[in-house]
Amino acid sequence: MIKTNFLKIMLLCTVVVAVSCSSDDEIVYGNWVESSTFDGNARGNSIAFVIGDKGYLVAGYDGDDYLTDTWEYNSTDDYWMKRADFPGVARSGAVGFELNGKGYIGTGYDGDDELQDFWQYDPVNDTWIQKADFGGTARYGAIGFSVAGNGYIGTGYDGSELKDFWKYDDASDSWEQTVGYGGQKRKNASVFVIDDVAYIGAGMHNGAFENDFYAFNGIDGNWTRLKDLDDEDEDYAILLESATAFTLGGKGYFATGVTGGLTSLVWEYDVATDTWEDRPNFEGTPRQDAVAFSFSNSAYVLMGRSGSYYFDDIWKFNSEEEENEDD
Repeated sequence: MIKTNFLKIMLLCTVVVAVSCSSDDEIVYGNWVESSTFDGNARGNSIAFVIGDKGYLVAGYDGDDYLTDTWEYNSTDDYWMKRADFPGVARSGAVGFELNGKGYIGTGYDGDDELQDFWQYDPVNDTWIQKADFGGTARYGAIGFSVAGNGYIGTGYDGSELKDFWKYDDASDSWEQTVGYGGQKRKNASVFVIDDVAYIGAGMHNGAFENDFYAFNGIDGNWTRLKDLDDEDEDYAILLESATAFTLGGKGYFATGVTGGLTSLVWEYDVATDTWEDRPNFEGTPRQDAVAFSFSNSAYVLMGRSGSYYFDDIWKFNSEEEENEDD
């Protein structure tokens, strides 16, 4: 009897140790490291785009003023440089994207009015040129992206939520309304681009989070509805607005934003399986209205706000590094 009980106890201990070791040894990938603090004013709702190995941050709102400054981030050496001020109306809530080696920004809000103007930035000459006004209505809280050699702006708010999309041709400096998608109207949505396909989701309409998720193929101009962000067959519900989005290593990401309250959650999208997986939380303070830079080996989340507090920090994310909360 004593021998039997002894064996049972030894077996139980072995199981407990095995489970404990398995849990302790589990490797989680996706590491956040704080990078060089931004040199300018803390702010939210800025415009960001990437050209080569440089990230560009333009305008925004710092809690007191709408801004016009332009900053360049050198991702190789981790430092900031001030560039030529944006010559348009100071604004926040605008959109930006890179197209054929130039940066573009448009739309937004100046504290009184929604905006419709559209501008090009040349990083070689450090100059801004005004281009043809955006083809849709003046708005803010829209999304912008470039795929297959064209720029696009869509959704947003002009007094009510919107769902139209407009294509920009830089060769002719002209706008054309494209075939709309079947999703809901929305503002403060998020978008990332993988291989000339833009993935669009999140945002708010009539005070409710939108759960539909769409892919826009820039080659053939077709829209495809993907699994909802709270698909009943999955064990996640990604309902948020004012989040930032980026692409890294062939995967798409939503990070930070508002989901009932401010969040630090990070979600990774796998194109092959049309599914989402949670990754290690953003290690900065939870926030909304942040922006992101995406480079070949890492991405950055920066700026944003929590209530009336505005941030000037920048956090580097590497999806292939083991998580280390102490670095």
